[in-house]
Amino acid sequence: MPLPENNLLFGLAPRLTPEQRDYVDAIFDYQLVMVNAKAGTGKTTLAVACAKILKKPLTYIFNPVQEAIMGFRPGTQSEKESIYHQPLIDALLEINENPVQCIYNEEVLANEAIRRKVSVKRVMDGIWCYPKSPLFLRGTNLKDMTIIIDECQNFTAIELRKIFTRVHDSCKVICIGHSGQTDIPSSKSGFVPYMEHFKEQPYCKIVSLTKNFRGELANWADTFEMA
Repeated sequence: MPLPENNLLFGLAPRLTPEQRDYVDAIFDYQLVMVNAKAGTGKTTLAVACAKILKKPLTYIFNPVQEAIMGFRPGTQSEKESIYHQPLIDALLEINENPVQCIYNEEVLANEAIRRKVSVKRVMDGIWCYPKSPLFLRGTNLKDMTIIIDECQNFTAIELRKIFTRVHDSCKVICIGHSGQTDIPSSKSGFVPYMEHFKEQPYCKIVSLTKNFRGELANWADTFEMA
């Protein structure tokens, strides 16, 4: 599927590598895309840019994998989870979107409605990104939306199954991960096993991104062989 001519993927299209172009094309052409990509390859930025073009609400699913290690932290649930929104925020900034005006945050919206003396519905104009932890997906239906599952290598097979089994055919699903950087034991990660499970399905495309654009130091660090 050709990119819309009016924006050229928010200026990113002329700079895409062949791998990145295959990734973007796959997002438009397939219902499910699973990308195994190194750090710094633009995987989240390109997924969010495509989601904006697709013009459906974006559900951005993150995994608060560090919560058990960090223990109790002060603040509301939204404040505690906001640290996991940073890849989404960075991606929105890359395509010249204001994260404050795009990302749903119940507390921020309520405060803004009070400040402006208007309804919350009025304040929600322009909101299209909805961060969500898999902890709160039980019993929900995912339909008519674009879904990004970020840092997918940190989801267990059980957690991924909980997400996938709630997806309707009206959704696009983009699973983003790097099998070489797991924050959970590699044996517990469901990312690679689910890529194997889906790879022969006609609605699924498996792609990879290998060029880290952050520079020489980051690329050399990625060649380190873990014991």
